[in-house]
Amino acid sequence: MKIFSPPSKLANVSGDQTALLPDYRSYTLSGRQTVLCLTAGGLLLFAVGYIFFHSWLLALFVTMGAVFVPKPWSRYLLRRRREALSLNFKQALYSLSSSMAAGRSVENGFREAIQDLQLLYPDGGNDLMNELRIICTRMEYGEPVEVALQDFSRRAGMEDISNFADVFTTCKRSGGDLVEVVRRTSAIISEKLEISQEISVMIAQKRFEAKAMLASPVLFLLFMDLSSPDYMQPLHQGIGLIISAAALILFALCSWIMMKIMDIRV
Repeated sequence: MKIFSPPSKLANVSGDQTALLPDYRSYTLSGRQTVLCLTAGGLLLFAVGYIFFHSWLLALFVTMGAVFVPKPWSRYLLRRRREALSLNFKQALYSLSSSMAAGRSVENGFREAIQDLQLLYPDGGNDLMNELRIICTRMEYGEPVEVALQDFSRRAGMEDISNFADVFTTCKRSGGDLVEVVRRTSAIISEKLEISQEISVMIAQKRFEAKAMLASPVLFLLFMDLSSPDYMQPLHQGIGLIISAAALILFALCSWIMMKIMDIRV
């Protein structure tokens, strides 16, 4: 089984080459993702604008709001990426703890963790496996494991990984009990993740209700347009367009406030 990526400029990270390694504190959409966000957001806003105004021109004007879609989408993808990284880090610590308890060295423990994660994720495409490969390759170049681990914690920007890297570095240099440190760290992270998952389950229903409340005004207008078009006609001409515009602005404001309220970080 192939464990290590071939040595490359990503592995021999010295000087300015550290900028080539991934930064998990931010997420930059690719060109394809940006185009998809703009397209999907534009189509959705165009549909909402046409339902409110029944005017192609005004609906196209509403579509301009699609320029604000990529930013919240990138935040969503970043949150998912960091959650997956935290979960995979906990799994890697379990493997590292077992390997060290069995008498393997720290360096071999990191290599063994890649093999264990490979069993859970056969495609080998998650971020932590890539980071472990980078750490192992940097050790191949003679760099201390704690230096590579500290660089990973800096780029991850996560409290659990930073705390583990600090304690690991201290124990490695002062001769502390690394086996106990890794075991305790994995147990603490596991408890935190379980609490986070329980909170996520508790608020999942409220998030669904919030999304349903956001969709209900648009669906109600669509129903009224289809069932009683004559009744809705005054809202699509003259002063009715001003009333529809005010209603759309209030709807957008309420949607923004509701999404802020439901954006609970666990």
